[in-house]
Amino acid sequence: MAVAPIAAEPAETDSAPPAMPWPSERAGFYALAVVIVATFLNFFDASVLAMLAERIKASFGLSDSALGFVMGPAGIIAFVFVGIPLSRLVDIYPRKYVLSASVAVLGTITALGGLAQSIGQLIGTRLFVGAGGAANGPGSYSLMADYFRPFRLPLVFALMQLAYIAANAAGTWGGGAMLTFTDSLPPRTGLLGLTIFNWQWILIIVGLPGLLAALLFLTVKEPPRRVPANAPPPVPPDATLGRRLLAFTGLDALKGINARGAVYWPLFGALAMSAIESQGLPAWRVPFLARTHGWNEAEIGAFMAPILMAASLAGLLLGGLFVSAMNRRYKDGNIRATAVIFTCTTVFAIAAPLMPTGELAVGCMAMTSLFGLAGAPAQNSAIQRIAPHAMRGQVTALYLFMYTFFGAMGSFVIGTVSDVVVGDPAKLWQALLIVAGVFMPLATVFMWRAVKPYGREVERLEALGI
Repeated sequence: MAVAPIAAEPAETDSAPPAMPWPSERAGFYALAVVIVATFLNFFDASVLAMLAERIKASFGLSDSALGFVMGPAGIIAFVFVGIPLSRLVDIYPRKYVLSASVAVLGTITALGGLAQSIGQLIGTRLFVGAGGAANGPGSYSLMADYFRPFRLPLVFALMQLAYIAANAAGTWGGGAMLTFTDSLPPRTGLLGLTIFNWQWILIIVGLPGLLAALLFLTVKEPPRRVPANAPPPVPPDATLGRRLLAFTGLDALKGINARGAVYWPLFGALAMSAIESQGLPAWRVPFLARTHGWNEAEIGAFMAPILMAASLAGLLLGGLFVSAMNRRYKDGNIRATAVIFTCTTVFAIAAPLMPTGELAVGCMAMTSLFGLAGAPAQNSAIQRIAPHAMRGQVTALYLFMYTFFGAMGSFVIGTVSDVVVGDPAKLWQALLIVAGVFMPLATVFMWRAVKPYGREVERLEALGI
């Protein structure tokens, strides 16, 4: 698979002293394989949960707003409180241990959701799922950036996106297939003295593999951190306890980001606005197709999963070729290409709910997935290129927080628009149209505003030999 190199390929000295050798790429690709497994499980959980949306709504008697909360914000509230502190652990402790603990918690709590006796208990498990997954992104990106030379990172991040593609397709198809199986079971069954709905067995099944991924992380070799020569530590060794605790709040990273706000804030804004639509929509695909076009979960999974997978794979390939071409011409090629891609995504996101048939609607959704995956490796590489090395974990966490928080809020926003603005659950398509029509154009404007500042920042770092 052709994936774009970064424009004006940096020398190996751009992130470490010249005498510091790079780790074995063989060890790096093994670590990447483990990261892909963990990332797959993280997104597989979310995809399967989306397939259960209508069952959760019916079993617990929820409104669309309440369902939107379960599908989104419930999974990120804990992230708000623990995401940044956990990313600080990524910066100071061996990342493989932080990642191992993270994926173990994620799998265990997902399985416990299958035992929830009330909507409050289910929300409680989603809170801890968000906490368990909070370290996965910052830890994985930091680990890969110390394993691979800068020109390899777009390829590495593209391969990491394969986990998202596979999880989305497997969760959509597998969720529908598992629902068909659990529908053959009694509506309620007993387990450990508890009474659970038949669809809750699915959460138990998908949570357990996380323990295997946790063990795999323990076999990964921790690479040395590639800190520039003579770089002062962000927190002095003789700092007071209060100063050490302050480092866990993310304020140091925020100061670094704000110092280069012209480049960072438009990127953060673009990611936040796009996430409301791109991450909110998947949670409502099944209810939309069921209510608007009369499809059931098995039909949705069987039809949509292969189309989304093909579109996502095509997005990685075509996006790599496009970003490569832009990088050969521009210092800001990664972000310039992403701005073009955002423009195309906006068109199909608005078109999807307007389609007269379910097949055409899924086709438009597939195109949004294609363009979304086309720009993802370039965005991730861009942030790693400009993030300060000593705070890479926290800067990445803040960047991913925008994606996670606003993405999770997206499902709640759509549900609220459906209840409050539209007022008719059968017209869910109108809520999807309103959200796409408001937030995707804003995301596109923010991304275009980031192009020139990002190019200037790359030039500044190159002039400093970084």
